[in-house]
Amino acid sequence: MKLQQLKYIWEVAHHDLNVSATAQVLYTSQPGISKQIRLLEDELGIEIFARSGKHLTRITPAGEAVLKVAGEILGKVDSIKQIAQEYSNDKKGSLSIATTHTQARYALPNVIEGFIHDYPDVSLHMHQGTPMQIAEMAADGTVDMAIATEGMDHFSDLVMMPCYRWNRSIVVPRDHPLAQKGTLTLDDVASYPIVTYVFGFTGRSKLDDAFIDKDLKPRVVFTATDADVIKTYVRLGLGVGILAHMAIDPETDRDLVSIDASHLFEASITKIGMRKGTFLRGFQYRFIERFAPHLTKAVIEEAMACHSRHDLEELFKNTPLPTY
Repeated sequence: MKLQQLKYIWEVAHHDLNVSATAQVLYTSQPGISKQIRLLEDELGIEIFARSGKHLTRITPAGEAVLKVAGEILGKVDSIKQIAQEYSNDKKGSLSIATTHTQARYALPNVIEGFIHDYPDVSLHMHQGTPMQIAEMAADGTVDMAIATEGMDHFSDLVMMPCYRWNRSIVVPRDHPLAQKGTLTLDDVASYPIVTYVFGFTGRSKLDDAFIDKDLKPRVVFTATDADVIKTYVRLGLGVGILAHMAIDPETDRDLVSIDASHLFEASITKIGMRKGTFLRGFQYRFIERFAPHLTKAVIEEAMACHSRHDLEELFKNTPLPTY
């Protein structure tokens, strides 16, 4: 069994079983990858991939088990490389982050600007996606860390650490009846069409829970993953916007009225996570601390050493989080 063979089956599995596409990514030949996969399967005495003719059709149950261990092995190999890089040049390397549009657009710019200033030789790569896609990228090692609010707790292989609390604002055009009303109730909001985030994005679950608790059935007429898109349709009069408060820009959104809704909805918590057992380089610790100052190197190491989600929750139970 060769490390290269494990790399090949891992990459094929993460390129929709497309050997040709995998070969292009790895700068090698399609027949070479197919041969090495066959040699590994022959050595193990199992099929990792089911086939129809020359095409791979699915991952077998045995293949799923093999791929899980292969991912862990490849992760350890990456950690060894990270250790070597840290000791050869602690200010040079790469950092990859997966996050949502809201975090990328509103929460991270200042953090990234300062980080790049301090570490000009670190190449920074940002991947955007749904919360589930983001968590998957962190869990399978595609990225170093993930930042999101929803969907992250479904992956037991991730160490999730709380960064900050945030809540929502009701956004309407200046001539809208709610703009003159002052303190709003959920009944006030539910009486108008609503424009907000797609379910599973940016704390949407807290919004839905609030209406359910009051036995209200809001008429959500438009959803999007992008706060700027939501504001565009609020401007068109499509409905009342419910957005993360951080997504309101006092300059560019002067034509809109933002009404605090923190009394209507439970606050959400944005978290940052990475795979258990990951070796973090010095600049990666610094990035996390820039984003969430309470997450110092000592705190992160303690979190990484937790044996269960309960232990992790206990660690941060009394940690005061900033609110935005």
